[in-house]
Amino acid sequence: MRPNDEALVFGTRVTNYATFEEHAKQIANGLAELGLKPGDRVAYVGKNSDYAIELAFGVAKAGMVFVPVIWRLATPEVAWILADAAPGAVFLEPEFETCAPPGVTSIIIDEASGDGESFVAWRDRQSSTPPEVTVDEHDVVLQLYTSGTTGKPKGVLLTHANGIRQRANQIASGVTYLLAEPGDTTIIAMPYGHIGGVGGVFLAVNAGQTLIIQREFEPGAVIEAIRQYQIKRMFLVPAALGMMLQHPAAENADFSSLVTFTYGASPIPLDLLKQGVERMGCEFVQVYGMTETWGSVVALPPEDHRPDRVHKMSAAGKALPGVELRILSPELEDLPANTVGEVAIRSPNVMAGYWKRPLESGLALIGDGWLRTGDAGLLDDEGYLFIQDRMKDMIITGAENVYPAEVESALYGHPHVLDVAVIGIPDPRWGEAIKAIVVPVPGVEPDVASIVAHARERIAGFKCPKSIDFVDTLPRNPSGKILRRALREPYWAGYARNVN
Repeated sequence: MRPNDEALVFGTRVTNYATFEEHAKQIANGLAELGLKPGDRVAYVGKNSDYAIELAFGVAKAGMVFVPVIWRLATPEVAWILADAAPGAVFLEPEFETCAPPGVTSIIIDEASGDGESFVAWRDRQSSTPPEVTVDEHDVVLQLYTSGTTGKPKGVLLTHANGIRQRANQIASGVTYLLAEPGDTTIIAMPYGHIGGVGGVFLAVNAGQTLIIQREFEPGAVIEAIRQYQIKRMFLVPAALGMMLQHPAAENADFSSLVTFTYGASPIPLDLLKQGVERMGCEFVQVYGMTETWGSVVALPPEDHRPDRVHKMSAAGKALPGVELRILSPELEDLPANTVGEVAIRSPNVMAGYWKRPLESGLALIGDGWLRTGDAGLLDDEGYLFIQDRMKDMIITGAENVYPAEVESALYGHPHVLDVAVIGIPDPRWGEAIKAIVVPVPGVEPDVASIVAHARERIAGFKCPKSIDFVDTLPRNPSGKILRRALREPYWAGYARNVN
């Protein structure tokens, strides 16, 4: 429809939609030349680039399944995922060449030829005729591996329909605050192996946007790209937003082109949210979802990001068009409003299942289109969803349920606190006691009593930390989520189980 519009901008390389289409067809035909068939897996190990995006769409055109691997993983973790996915071909950036599995066709994504044919040469010698493949909307197009904070990661199977139905529902319902217009610029900076990376790429291309591609997230580079390319819409996780606002360049940054800033993937401290709204001056939208739902299924719209709506600003939002929500008891029965239980979702976005994991698929997909999320939350009387935490991270102290995210949000606004994680540790009286692990602001001597008092003004006393430890950094997985299990381990050593 708009062949001359810019599609991909990566450094000095600019690709319009007509050329993007031609390259995707060439890649699809090249994959067939390698002997791959519809339904086969094609893996990618590397960072964000225009070539990686062309590869994803070539795989889709071929009716195959794209498996981008998180580049931050250790080599044994990458090897495990590649063995589990069993791809027919693996594409790698040069720095990850050692991850190539033996016996599998491997192509290095680089302009230089090196010891073999370069990716560009391989692509450009293929035919650009449309591949003779019929692709159904219910065919799987993405296989993304979950973070694996417990056990081995699972391959989430996402279909073409999962990625296109939500936009169609929003258009039909007139919910426009998440809808980009063709030609709108957006930054692609989140890691490609996550739903916020490659999943966001598919959504942006579906909307006809111009993608300003950053190899990886670097706050100063993102700030400069917003100015240079007059970015209208972008998505960052809260941790990345915090890093951007703390960067020296943020003080005098030009955010005037931004129309909508979308954030999600983890809870956001209220103080950080207020700081972002004030500093960036654009509409803010929070989204909630999972890899298993191709990202966003719940959103907090711009009109709720106002001082007079502060009681709603800690909510994840309301269900997007075509999405239904339930709060379930441990027996999978519906709970009334304002009661914490497990969040369940029914939506066209819900995954097809987990790759080679029938047991886990059966536990998550409970029939009639419903997905158990593993998140603890409640729905208020107006239908707003409030996420409390992951079910497994809940702390039980003196028979009271406490969710770490709520405590972390209460601690975050203290001037001595740069980053914080909350865990439960063994306590002979209360079963578990609440401990905060704090990264202090550089150059200050943190005051424990002051930090606890700050929290006590915002949450109930039984939720406040009984002790605080200070560290230089917090352990996080490649998607930026805090590894609470790693934080808990030293305190639970010698106990038969991690509850008391």
